[in-house]
Amino acid sequence: MLSNLTVIDASSVLAGPSVATFFAEHGAKVIKIEHPSHKDVTRSWKLAKEDATSPVSAYFSSINYKKEYKSIDLKASEGIKRFYELISEADILITNFKHGDDVKFGITDKSLLELNSKLIIGKINGYGEESDRVAYDLILQAETGFMSMNGTPNSGPVKMPVALIDVLAAHHLKEAILIALYERTSSGLGKSVSVSLYDAAVSSLVNQASNYLMADHIPERIGSLHPNIAPYGEIFHTADNALITFAIGSNTHFEKLCGYLNLEVLLTEDIYSSNQHRVTNRLQLFEVLQSKIIRLNSDEIINAMIANNVPAGKIKNLEEVFRSPSAKALIREEVIDGVLTKRIASAISK
Repeated sequence: MLSNLTVIDASSVLAGPSVATFFAEHGAKVIKIEHPSHKDVTRSWKLAKEDATSPVSAYFSSINYKKEYKSIDLKASEGIKRFYELISEADILITNFKHGDDVKFGITDKSLLELNSKLIIGKINGYGEESDRVAYDLILQAETGFMSMNGTPNSGPVKMPVALIDVLAAHHLKEAILIALYERTSSGLGKSVSVSLYDAAVSSLVNQASNYLMADHIPERIGSLHPNIAPYGEIFHTADNALITFAIGSNTHFEKLCGYLNLEVLLTEDIYSSNQHRVTNRLQLFEVLQSKIIRLNSDEIINAMIANNVPAGKIKNLEEVFRSPSAKALIREEVIDGVLTKRIASAISK
């Protein structure tokens, strides 16, 4: 699909490399540049059970795929020469340099675009192009509201178990690069596009941001519950000791759920007559639903909900997730530095 593109990945950690991997998955030639002695730090981010002597880690493998690896020291004149040779033939450059490094290395947007006017430069930074503050996903989750909302009333603030802000910023940068590629088809010219982790995080607050901006609502930690919808995110125990949850997004969903559980009487009660009323009375509603659900097995409930087009799911760990043929179909394998690596592909169907 993108086999006519050459991408230079001069980034590290998660966001930038995952963007480059996206292009590699879809056929682009991707060259990853690493310092000869200070390679991508995520090569060393290993679980306790991983091989300490391996040149790669599971973390590194997750966002580096189908890349050609080159060792280049951008502080050395020979390194800059080799880098410029690569750039002269490239379509896309991805970086996450620290503030001022582009000037220090002599690879500013201006100099790169003078060398290759068709080059698209995709840059990720932490807090904006003029900030030299070090940015890690955890700190962004803390400072953009995500941790304050995530968790339960008793847990205190909790970070997401994936580097969510990096993932979000990567998607934003992909969008920017794809737009620039489209514009280049008519202009013939490249450009520089930039995404900050901070802006990506704040822009991804979506409905929670509008709840605050329009209703002055500061979200509290309510676990998996949805502040605007009920029942939505409540976790129910079943007869087979499984955990399930529902996303009841409409009155029709609620009616079908009540019908299945023989709780049609709830449909006649004013306190459950609308979604807003159900949000107000969600604890009482949870207890009524749980009293019925605990008598049923998870599979029979989920199958019935699927048959009735009611959103419901069983809460699974990753071992259970990867028993699914659909999940298995997204696994991609590759040998990197003599090590068999595995990761999950992008969700875009070819």
